[in-house]
Amino acid sequence: MNEFDIAWVRAQFPALEQPLIFFDNPGGTQVTQGVITAVTEYYQTSNANIGGAFATSRRTDAVLHAARSAMATMLNAAEEELVFGPNMTSLTFHLARSIGETIRPGDEIILTNLDHDGNVTPWLDLAAQGAVIKFVDFDPTDCTVDPAQFQAALSDRTRLVAITHASNAVGTIPNVAAVIRMAHVVGAWVFVDAVQFAPHGVIDVRALDCDFLACSAYKFFGPHAGILFGKAAHLRQLKPHKLRPAKDTLPYRWETGTQNHECMAGIAAAVAHLQEIGKRSGSAADSPRAAMIAGMNAIHTYERELAERLLEGLAQISNLKIYGITDRDRLDERVPTVAFTWPRRTPRATAEYLGDNGICCWSGNYYALRLMERLGLEEHGGAVRIGLAHYNTHAEIDRLLNLLDDCQ
Repeated sequence: MNEFDIAWVRAQFPALEQPLIFFDNPGGTQVTQGVITAVTEYYQTSNANIGGAFATSRRTDAVLHAARSAMATMLNAAEEELVFGPNMTSLTFHLARSIGETIRPGDEIILTNLDHDGNVTPWLDLAAQGAVIKFVDFDPTDCTVDPAQFQAALSDRTRLVAITHASNAVGTIPNVAAVIRMAHVVGAWVFVDAVQFAPHGVIDVRALDCDFLACSAYKFFGPHAGILFGKAAHLRQLKPHKLRPAKDTLPYRWETGTQNHECMAGIAAAVAHLQEIGKRSGSAADSPRAAMIAGMNAIHTYERELAERLLEGLAQISNLKIYGITDRDRLDERVPTVAFTWPRRTPRATAEYLGDNGICCWSGNYYALRLMERLGLEEHGGAVRIGLAHYNTHAEIDRLLNLLDDCQ
């Protein structure tokens, strides 16, 4: 494999020309020039609604097909299984509404205390249909989830398990594949929130055999838009809530109203960026999917180095507490999203201090409400979150560590 070309990567992101360090990536990454160009060109040459008998409408049809094809490559899915919408949360509420109509009193839904609230509240709402909600806890010492807890929670009444592919707060990557296998034994569906995992690793819905999976393009260097994968059989079986004239074929029966066409143009460009990294990695990338896998593997290897530097540096700062996996031999069990607290300043004050010194990062609960409550942090302002992406550098991490070390 070729050495990761960080100079080339950074040159693709115009925002990096600012005197800022972007460690706010879990809340939304920066976008490539390719994404900016694709969105602009859509407005300039193709701005229309779909299905028309004229040039701009036909171009829009082609743009949407390219976006669906790109996401099919990224997730290893069929195009008809991909639904676009404003964001993961809206798509999850949309799907939960339809699943809720099939729930009978006493049916069970299993959630986790590790998840973003976008994969909690839409399912909690189904209690109104009589669903019994169960929560699987995590180990507060390293914020990991034991799959055996899912095994204990499952029963012949379990209808759905909702689980994150990676925690947006502490970075944990649960053993999603094992959970899916156990859930399918009792006939339950599994919904995977892959929003935080998508910019950091290979997603393969076929290998996972998940029933549904959602992600958001603005977390993998694209525009603000959400993508929902659903097995075709499920999407045909469930009743979508749509307008009467809307198509009843997949995936259109699930896409309410006019989509954000310009964002879909940007999605294809974001996926192309990840594939280009694969082509430059020196790995075999003789197909679009192979290029995607090679790109994500190259990103994972580089980000693992960054995560090791960050975690080792934070561990040297007096009284600073890191939440999640810190063992360097277990870094493949987490994404490079790190939360910490310390007694020197509150999380908000720390974020303000870093912000005043050119470092963008988040503090609070980042919508991982149950996690922060479980760790006893919610009433104290949550935690500081440093989220790395493939355009960050060792020098930026050193800048952060020096600022924290100097903070009094």
